[in-house]
This record gives sequence, C-alpha cells and structure tokens, in this order.
Amino acid sequence: MFDVEKIRADFPILARQVNGRPLVYLDNGASAQKPQAVIDAITHAYSQEYANVHRGLHYLSNLATEKYEAVRGTIARFLGVADEHQIVLNTGTTAGINMVAYGWAMPRMQAGDEIILSVMEHHANIVPWHFLRERQGVVLKWVDVDARGHLDPQKVIDAITPRTKLIAVTHLSNVLGTKVDVKAICDGAHEKGVPVLIDGSQAAVHMAVDLDEMGCDFYAITGHKLYGPSGSGAIFVRKDRMTEMRPFMGGGDMIREVSKDQVIYNDPPMKFEAGTPGIVQTIGLGVALDYMMGVGMDAIAAHEDDLRDYAQARLAGLNWISVQGTTPDKAAIFSFTMEGAAHAHDISTILDKKGVAVRAGHHCAGPLMDHLGLTATCRASFAMYNTRAEVDALVDALELAHELFA
Repeated sequence: MFDVEKIRADFPILARQVNGRPLVYLDNGASAQKPQAVIDAITHAYSQEYANVHRGLHYLSNLATEKYEAVRGTIARFLGVADEHQIVLNTGTTAGINMVAYGWAMPRMQAGDEIILSVMEHHANIVPWHFLRERQGVVLKWVDVDARGHLDPQKVIDAITPRTKLIAVTHLSNVLGTKVDVKAICDGAHEKGVPVLIDGSQAAVHMAVDLDEMGCDFYAITGHKLYGPSGSGAIFVRKDRMTEMRPFMGGGDMIREVSKDQVIYNDPPMKFEAGTPGIVQTIGLGVALDYMMGVGMDAIAAHEDDLRDYAQARLAGLNWISVQGTTPDKAAIFSFTMEGAAHAHDISTILDKKGVAVRAGHHCAGPLMDHLGLTATCRASFAMYNTRAEVDALVDALELAHELFA
C-alpha cells in the first residue's frame, strides 16, 4: 500500500522550514529531492569505498567498478531494456542528446535534411539540432499542439518527407504535463524508415517505461529528476544505432589501444563513455532507481494522478488563474498565469514567503511559450512525496497573491 507519510519520512529536507513555514516543495519538474538512502549511499561511497573505476586492480577500484557498472543493469531494468549494453552512462539528458547530435546525426545529415520536433520541446532537445541547422543547413520542422496541449502522433508522422532523418520529441512536457503517445510515433516513423529520439527527462519519474515495447531508437534520462544526484544520467541507444554512431568525446575508457598512428576504440557502450565518469553520482542514481522500483512505479503514478485530479479541482475554483495544458491524462504539472499585472516571478516570490517552492519563467521551452503567447508562467510540479494538504497550501498562497495584486 502506498504510504505517502512513510515516503516523506525518507526525504529529510521535507522536514525543514522556509521563511518560518513548513516547506512545500513543488519544483520537482526542475529537480527532485533525494531520499536518505541516496544521501547515505553517496556519503558511504566517498568515505569508505571511493576509487577510480575500470583501470585499477586493487580492492577499492574493483569494488567501485562493480558498484558503478551494476547501475547499468539497474537502469536497464528501470527502463524495460533487456540488454544493458544499450545503456550509455553520462551526466544527464543534455549530454545524451548532444552525443546523438554529434555522434550520430552530424555525420549523416546534409543541407536540406530534416529533423522533426514538437513545439513542446525543452531547449536540451532543441539547441543541439540548431547546431546542425547553423553548421550544416539541416531543416527543423515543427509540429504544434492543439488548444489542450495535446500532440497528435499522426501529425508528427504526416510531417515526414523523404528528407526526414530524425524525429526528436518529448515523452512528457515539462510545461504542460502532456503525455505523448511516443509508441505510436515510433511505430509510424519506423514504417517510413525514420529513427526516433525521445526525451524522457520528465516522463521516467512519473510512469513506468518499457523501451523494448516502445521501440524507440534513443531515450534519454537525467538522474536529478529521478530522486538521484545531479551530474548523473543515461541514454538508451538501440544496438544498430550504436554501430552507426561515432564517438562524441575522446579520452580514457573509450579506447582499447592508442598509438602514434591509430586508435582502436572500445566496444559500445564504453566506446561512448570517455574519461573518468561521475562514479559516485552514478552509484547514487542506481540507489534512487532501486528506491523508486521498491515503491512501485504504478503506485507512484496512481498517487500522482490523485494529486493531479485534486489540484485540478482546487485550481478550477480560482477563476483568476489560467492553467496551460488540459489534456485529461496529463501528469501532475501545472503551469499557470494570474489575471492582471502579476508577473510569474512576483507570484513565485509571494508563494515562497508562504514556504511554497514553485518555478517561474519560460521553463527552457521558448518555442512553446511563443506558441502559447506567453513570456513566463508559474509552474507547480508534483512528486511522489507531495500531498493533498500541500495542494491546499498552494491554493492558499495563490489566494494571498491574488489579494495583493487585486
């Protein structure tokens, strides 16, 4: 049974106060808090087990290597991937998408070739493709969402032309909370011979993911949104895509031999993991994923769906609040504006005085803000440790902000 109070007790920061009030942390879409198990694992790794991985023959190096490499299998299980050798460890989604842009897309795209994006994409899934636009003349094609924030998979598929070389879309919008039917996109794209990259940063923390069933070519995740350390993450790369991809970075670990005249690369995924990695961060990520799987992804999703429904009902009673993104099955992410002259930054500041932490700004989603006709919103994003009482605290703080700006 899902016991939110028991879960909250595992996250020490939730017991603190901010501005004299209990912390209500609703900025999980930016970065989630860490359970004690992750904090303890990081402390233990640094204080008792730290050494560099792969290259040493001594006890600590072997122990660190064993714990570090075990995380590859943990990530594979978490993402529903049978073969852990399709998991490339890195510092997060941004690193993963850039690796694909430089290592896979850049060598095979020419001027006039196309990449299809949705208007909901985070800048991490936009800027690397702009590099290709600027430097190689690649064309970026945009697919809009409807008034509810829904992305029609067929519209994405219909945008494919003979020049389309890649589709890169989010699995879940960090602004609207929209869940995208990425399997339908993958199925339709593959029928036309087009690979698909999925930005899973927001989705993987809110729902069970099965990549073997989904069938995408690339799927990127970031650890700090998954209750793990910053500087940790991974990208799934389908085996045949790995054979097509050249290394993005050069250095230690990604080579077998180096001489004055040649380099012999290591086998994938090591071929794409240059240099000393984030050893302790990655170990911490593995503990975070084990924690989530221990709670149960279906149980987490059900709890967050309840929070979503409750928050929708409470926010609907505030007729001076406009919520962006109204798809029925959206995640518990609410981006909103307040009528009148109240700026998102001012609203966020007032909420902070009540101990309520939300995000304010464009949320690294410039094209979506332009599409919505907005410059900024406030965003309350929920996690498994949030409660209905915290929804009430958010609404109370918003009512205070409205009174101040009325």
